[in-house]
Amino acid sequence: MHNFPDNQIICGDVIDIMNSLPADSARLAIADPPYFKVLLRENWDTSWQNEDDYLRWTTLWMRAAMRVLQPGGLLYCFGQVGKREHVMLHLMSQAAREYSFHNLIIWDRIVGYNNRTDSFNPAYEMAIVLRKDGSQPLFDKDAVREIYDEKTITRYSRDKRYKNADARRQHLERGKYATNIWRIASLKGSSQEKVGHPSQKPLSLIERMILSCSQSGERVLDVFCGSGTTSLAAQNHGRIFIGIDADETYCTMARQRLSDQEN
Repeated sequence: MHNFPDNQIICGDVIDIMNSLPADSARLAIADPPYFKVLLRENWDTSWQNEDDYLRWTTLWMRAAMRVLQPGGLLYCFGQVGKREHVMLHLMSQAAREYSFHNLIIWDRIVGYNNRTDSFNPAYEMAIVLRKDGSQPLFDKDAVREIYDEKTITRYSRDKRYKNADARRQHLERGKYATNIWRIASLKGSSQEKVGHPSQKPLSLIERMILSCSQSGERVLDVFCGSGTTSLAAQNHGRIFIGIDADETYCTMARQRLSDQEN
């Protein structure tokens, strides 16, 4: 069994590489896998014959990721639901039968996409959160508070139910605890963050996962790393990362992005 160097982007089959990593060695895994026939122009999203083949493959990579996670570790897996993009429903049902369901994050992308004429425009994606049993998961809710603006702080400070006004204001200035609905704008073509990956996630979205569910110095597994957003967020916040992708073009993109951030 190989012990790959930390803080590296590794190009190759995601399942094979994860199966060669040490077991119980990562606190957190974030996976942004192909959604299956959502990005129809991308070969990596249309390479399965049918849904059953895709779901069997999903079972294999999830098992490989869970083996690498330490007890109590969490796996975030992105997906979306629409009329064509419905396979995530089966993926979640399948995954929740095999692993402990921990949470479901709704990412409100703010702006809709794929204009529909016969139904509401979809404007969200999801991330199912699964837990590896054996220990209590880490969760730092103070690390991902949502800051109130000054007007809101002033208004809430007038609430007469709170006798200690100073303590109340201090609490409000730290922000409110985040819910599992995250309103974060998706990346547009003009965004300075955009580096060329068709399903690149915003850095601030991934940072919430890393800051709340891992600590400095712990290992984060970036499964299907693509443009390397998870690895970059881990690097920026003092975590160890291992990024994995089968596409050499994306691996090169991720390495360059990490290098640019360091320089």
